[in-house]
Amino acid sequence: MLGMQSRSPTLEGFKAMLQRPSVGLAEIAWRWSFGAASATLLLVSLIEYLDTLPVRPGDSLLLRTGQPWLISQAMARIFSGSAWRAMEASLALAVAFSIGWLGMASLGRGATLQALVAYFRESQTSRTATGAKEDLRLSDLGSLLGLNFLRMAGMLAACVGGLAAFLIGGALSSPKNSIPAAAFLVSLSVLVLVWSAWSVMNWFLSLAAIFVVVEARDTFRAIASAVDLVRQRSRSVLAPGIWFSLAHLTAFLAATAIVAFPLGLAEVLPRGAVFAGVGLVSLLYFAAVDFLYIGRLAAYVGIVELPSAPVSPRAIPLASGRSPDSAPSATSVALDPDELILSDTPEAN
Repeated sequence: MLGMQSRSPTLEGFKAMLQRPSVGLAEIAWRWSFGAASATLLLVSLIEYLDTLPVRPGDSLLLRTGQPWLISQAMARIFSGSAWRAMEASLALAVAFSIGWLGMASLGRGATLQALVAYFRESQTSRTATGAKEDLRLSDLGSLLGLNFLRMAGMLAACVGGLAAFLIGGALSSPKNSIPAAAFLVSLSVLVLVWSAWSVMNWFLSLAAIFVVVEARDTFRAIASAVDLVRQRSRSVLAPGIWFSLAHLTAFLAATAIVAFPLGLAEVLPRGAVFAGVGLVSLLYFAAVDFLYIGRLAAYVGIVELPSAPVSPRAIPLASGRSPDSAPSATSVALDPDELILSDTPEAN
């Protein structure tokens, strides 16, 4: 009797993305709401800052001349002495954005993950997850806040590292001994290292949020569980990232090709129509990206929630002298020829 065929987390992620569009819409709602609020606050702050700048009649006259040198002189006098106010406004905006993002990201991620966990548990006839929980508690929101705070701190560290990359490159190229190629190579290498380190850390912290919702882990235990999952089932975790990255690339290429049409007709169509077409395609692309992110997140939830497939008797023997119908052992590797994505199947414990 053959063992139960395992379910591919990647395919389950695409199915969850299509069968539960409300989760993707919820992701769009909290992300775009925060983006719209941030853009509005930034625009209002910029307008208020510009209102504080004194414009003398002489500076206004120089601005109307249309001469670049005279305009630059007028702008320099207008903005002189306002650097401290700009720094204060930037610091206040950074604090406001950080607090708002921590709250929105924690609530939004908790809601979407809870919906995805409910989707997978409804598809199973019996509960297979041990220590599973049903409702999102206040302590879970605290753990999600801790994960998002670490993500925000990592992003700040990455920004500082990127600034350091340019400073290191500038230090290597002095006016007396200028080597632009070496400075560029060093700056680019440091930027790649900083970006890679931040991407890996951000990915692990995003994956750890699953264990907060599924197993009620605290911040650091959730991170440890995410590391254990990647270490024990690396192939299952790697496959969804590859497939959904390919889907993301396909969406980007499709959006780029569609945007080329209104841009190519810019000389014929009105400017408003061109901007509207480009804006509509851009919004559809960003919406597709959010849906694909939910699908990939659903695939990771599926790896945790779906039961591992039992070992099939149709094992390919690795040791000599064993028949395919014999009992499986540690020297046999179970492969199901009916599985569409072999590297994506959960490994048996």
